[in-house]
Order: sequence, then C-alpha cells, then structure tokens
Amino acid sequence: MSPDAPAPDAVRSAAELNEQIRALWLRTGGSLSAEERAEYEQLVAAWAAAVRGAVTEAA
Repeated sequence: MSPDAPAPDAVRSAAELNEQIRALWLRTGGSLSAEERAEYEQLVAAWAAAVRGAVTEAA
C-alpha cells in the first residue's frame, strides 16, 4: 500500500474510496504492479463495504 494511504481500519466514505481508486489508476497509468493490485483490491473491498453500509443506513 502506498505510504500516504490511510490506515486500513480508518472509516472512509464510498466517495473517498472511489476517489482513491481513481487516483491509483491515474497514478499508475492503468497498469498495476502486484503491490498496486493488492492496494486496488483492498480499496475496492472497502468501497463495497462502505456502499453496503450506506444502503443499510438508508433502508
């Protein structure tokens, strides 16, 4: 994970996570190393959890 990424247990909104995912793709030019792929997978999992949380709160 990049050194400027927040701690994995930090609470982040789906919008924040989406922005981090977009920034990762822009920073890498769309080609991810193994380390960047792992970061991407963590961000996507956190984003999905944030979205599920937002949907549950709205229900």
